[in-house]
Amino acid sequence: MEANLALRISAHPTYQKLKSTRSTLGWWLAAAMMIVYYGFILLVAFDKSLLASRIGSGVMTLGMPIGLGVIVFTVVITAIYVRRANGEFDRLAAELKQSIEK
Repeated sequence: MEANLALRISAHPTYQKLKSTRSTLGWWLAAAMMIVYYGFILLVAFDKSLLASRIGSGVMTLGMPIGLGVIVFTVVITAIYVRRANGEFDRLAAELKQSIEK
C-alpha cells in the first residue's frame, strides 16, 4: 500500500469514527466477559457450598445452570459484536472505501 493512501485513510473522519466505535465496543464486551467469567471462577474458589447446593431433589446443583449461563453469555456477546460488525462497522468501512476512492 502506498504511504499516501495509508495517511489519507488514517486521517479520514469516517476511519476515526470506525476505529473509535469498534474499539470502545470491544473493550466494553471484553470487560463484561471478564466480570462474568472471573465472577464465576471466584464463586468456585470462595463459595463452593453455594454452587454445590442442590436444586430440587435431583442431582443438579446451582453451579450447573450458572456455568451454562456463562457459556450462553459468551455466545450472546459474540452475537452482539458480529451484528454490529456486519451492520454498522461494514457500513462505515464501505463509506470510507467509497470516499477514499474518489
